[in-house]
Amino acid sequence: MNMLDRLSEALRGLTGRESERLRLFQAPARVNIIGEHTDYNGGLVLPTNTAIYTWLAIAGRDDHIIEVRSENLDKAGRFKLDHLEPAAEVDWLEYVKGVAAILEAEGIELRGANILIDSDIPIGAGLSSSASLELAVAAALLAIADQSLPARRAAELCQQAEHLYARVQCGLMDQYVIACAGKGKAILLDCESVEATQVDIPPEIGFVITDSGVRHRLPDDQYNDRRDECERARQLLTGRIPGLQSLRGLDLQTLEANSEVLDDALYRRCRHVITENERVRQAVAALEAGTPELLGKLIDASHASLRDDFEVSCAEIEALVRTANECNGVLGSRMVGGGFGGCVLSLTTAGEQEQVAAEIRDACARISGKVPWTHLVEAANPVQEIQYQ
Repeated sequence: MNMLDRLSEALRGLTGRESERLRLFQAPARVNIIGEHTDYNGGLVLPTNTAIYTWLAIAGRDDHIIEVRSENLDKAGRFKLDHLEPAAEVDWLEYVKGVAAILEAEGIELRGANILIDSDIPIGAGLSSSASLELAVAAALLAIADQSLPARRAAELCQQAEHLYARVQCGLMDQYVIACAGKGKAILLDCESVEATQVDIPPEIGFVITDSGVRHRLPDDQYNDRRDECERARQLLTGRIPGLQSLRGLDLQTLEANSEVLDDALYRRCRHVITENERVRQAVAALEAGTPELLGKLIDASHASLRDDFEVSCAEIEALVRTANECNGVLGSRMVGGGFGGCVLSLTTAGEQEQVAAEIRDACARISGKVPWTHLVEAANPVQEIQYQ
């Protein structure tokens, strides 16, 4: 049974009746090649999409009720479009409700709908399952209301939904790349100006994702704490550097000259953002020049900075990075996502992806007795409706 038939059957089970014609949407996972914890600091990021997806089937209703079932979570919920307020406790349904609320606040009149969601993106693995869900919901709700938005605006609204309803103070990177990145491309995104450049990923370069098995739960982890620390550092530095809008405005020389107003932790948070922005610039140059060895060194340096200066790693991630880097064909590895668990990204050549993934699985199995999930990155299309007969 194909995805559409399976979702169609399950949606009928949810509603107990045949629905209006189903429409099917898919939104990819996000993989950040380099540029971590820079987006909410006005910095540079270099993400791409990969071909694992949130799938969403939707059929319109004649009332103002949104009824939702998540197949991968085995949960269901409903809410009314005329009563959209954040719940006291954040759960999966808040991501759906938040998107609906923000679209309506934008002046878009939505329809009631029956929605069925499925996903093969590991939740809490640092691959932005939440932003993928948000963009799929936005695309589907807009479509059945005969409305549309520019991709960038849809990304911005989904970011607002995550801030207000999921209470995660994320940057724009995840939503933007899932909405905008072309197939085979990474995006160099300036998160201060929101200027973006599509960057070709050379066909000879390959990436492997390995899941550590350690799950973070935003916002219950320290992600928001790190954002607060960066803002506190900016405020302290503004007393010495008037007009400093974000940590993007710093360079190492300026940081050193004003470091006495910061404690050691805040100093290191700033140093990570400054050096990570420079690594993003160099990574783009490495992709354009076709020099994977340089890109691998930058990826390794990014991980070291995330571990030591930003302190968002954990023992399991460190063990996985060491294991991956000891495998033949791996040129560099680092944690991806917000941190405190999730996945590791390893750089290799396209011809060695499968061999590298197998060697990483075998090495992990020998060490821990567990075979991890791996994925070969395939730079995918942005969120889109899937046409079917």
